Amino acid sequence: MRPTDRTGLAIILSLVALTLFDAMGLVIKHLSGTYSAAELSAWRNLFGLIPSIIALAASRGWHAKGRIWRIRQWKLALMRGFIVTFAQLFFYMSLGRMEFATASTITYANALFMTALAVPLLGEHVGWVRWSAVMVGFVGVIFVMQPGSDTFSLDALLPLGAAACYALVGVTARLMDDDVPSPLVSLYSSISAACGALVLALSLGGFTPVQSSTDMAWIIAMGGFGGTAVLFLVVSYRMTEQSNLAPFSYFGIPLAFGLGWLFFDETPWDALFPGALLIAIGGLLIIWRERALRAKRLS
Repeated sequence: MRPTDRTGLAIILSLVALTLFDAMGLVIKHLSGTYSAAELSAWRNLFGLIPSIIALAASRGWHAKGRIWRIRQWKLALMRGFIVTFAQLFFYMSLGRMEFATASTITYANALFMTALAVPLLGEHVGWVRWSAVMVGFVGVIFVMQPGSDTFSLDALLPLGAAACYALVGVTARLMDDDVPSPLVSLYSSISAACGALVLALSLGGFTPVQSSTDMAWIIAMGGFGGTAVLFLVVSYRMTEQSNLAPFSYFGIPLAFGLGWLFFDETPWDALFPGALLIAIGGLLIIWRERALRAKRLS
């Protein structure tokens, strides 16, 4: 346990972050009829830089190391940001084309992708329990996507692509040097993601003039929600082990369903169940197994 372990507060902060991420998603869905996913990604990253800078300024580890800006693995840090750019593009496109809860639920496959990617990228040995969990989770994804049915659309591949990209970002974070403060790594990725999103938006047709002051307020709120959520996650991860927080992330599935129902009158029961349950079960099995293996190594 960490000296500054405050698991209860960390869980609360992570749940607040989850709510803020969903609030950001609602704004993106609301604005997607007027602005492209690439534009929204660029705006989100530009305004999201502010919380990233605040997180770094508040980092004791960064100050203790002399407030050094340059890191040895700067290329890897920047590459992670470019991957985030495409993850956001895929996810934001899915929010504009799919029901909110369905798109959000499919992205929870990132835990399954992380397990699979840990084998070639980190050289980890994944046993039958975690592979079984991955299979259960992917069966859940197939249920939600419903390939072969009349309701299936290739748009369902967008949140799955986002999940794979987010998983790649998560796995490569474990390749970073341990002595580099997490907020500094996050800032590198945020700057890279902002630049990548800006280039992508300009390449795909440029920016639509902001239609009204109300839209501008929504755009600022979108960036604030997303950036603050990342800040809260960084703070919560520094308070306790990530494995203590991971199970609570699956509260996002019923939360997304409730928000989609409340704001967009969407009730995709047939699409989500039982697939959403299988995705959550697969992810929770992976978390349980990783905690058991960690406890065994420490004993």
